[in-house]
Amino acid sequence: MTALPRKATAIAKDIGPRRFVFLLLDRFTMISFAGAIEPLRIANRVAGRELYSWRLAGEGGAVAVCSNGAAFKLDMGLDDIDREDTVLVCGGIDVPRATSRTIISWLRREARRGVVMGGLCTGAYALAKAGLLDGRKATIHWENQDGFVEEFEEVKLTKSVFVIDGNRLTSAGGTASIDLMLKIVAADHGEDLANTVADQLVYNSIRTDQDTQRLSIPTRIGVRHPKLAQVIQMMESAIEDPVSPADLADDVGMSTRQLERLFRRYLNRSPKRYYMELRLQKARNLLMQTDMSVINVALACGFASPSHFSKCYRSHYNTTPYRERGTQGMVPGTGQRLAV
Repeated sequence: MTALPRKATAIAKDIGPRRFVFLLLDRFTMISFAGAIEPLRIANRVAGRELYSWRLAGEGGAVAVCSNGAAFKLDMGLDDIDREDTVLVCGGIDVPRATSRTIISWLRREARRGVVMGGLCTGAYALAKAGLLDGRKATIHWENQDGFVEEFEEVKLTKSVFVIDGNRLTSAGGTASIDLMLKIVAADHGEDLANTVADQLVYNSIRTDQDTQRLSIPTRIGVRHPKLAQVIQMMESAIEDPVSPADLADDVGMSTRQLERLFRRYLNRSPKRYYMELRLQKARNLLMQTDMSVINVALACGFASPSHFSKCYRSHYNTTPYRERGTQGMVPGTGQRLAV
């Protein structure tokens, strides 16, 4: 099996349309799925012939329900597929639960046969759980990166919009799947077709694998102050081993008092408070996305003791780390997480 993307040649045209198998996990994200399948449909329409085909697959082979409640009739269950197919795993909410042993076995089996494997949004989790991303570059939605890094140390996780590493594809979620598919269309049938598809989608800023998925810090915080952005970037890079405000100020050529005034003026909080909120947000992500013990979560977020961590967490979120893990996002009386 040759690595993606497949080039458009006379031979490629003779073998018929390239087929994608979308594996829809329970409560997958609709926007990532739609962003992947629609460029294929439009490419067919623009070309005036069937360049691509697709089938919807899922465990049970009947119906898959996405996170907004919409249901999709499946074309197949976890059946054998052609070696020339491309599998795209569509993930969404609570992907560890949705990644069953049966699905992991199917992914491993098809990968051994040389099938190209991809993950959209949190679909990368399923691939990693199956061991299919070990030693590979990959990406996943930024909200899931903290937990992913802790669980899959063998994966070279990036913050890119999408990643193509040999016959493994991953995209970060949201509209990132559009960029990935436009890249594939361009490689298969040329830039002109990909650009025409983008125009049909009213998608006028095609991103590459060199683009990162999150907005820049100045855009995110709504403040364009270079030193403030620099300090925040340093904070985000040092969650496990927090740096003191004095050292942060010194690194950007300011006094501690000047740094305090800068944070108060633009963010209405002290540097210490802002740093604490960053650490607590990562802690919350780890609590909700991994099986790490509360003690290990505390250490990963720079807290020296579980008691201090619990006190800070309760102050910020009005609940304890233990209760957060047990009840956050649950539908009362069902034991199921809310689809948000």
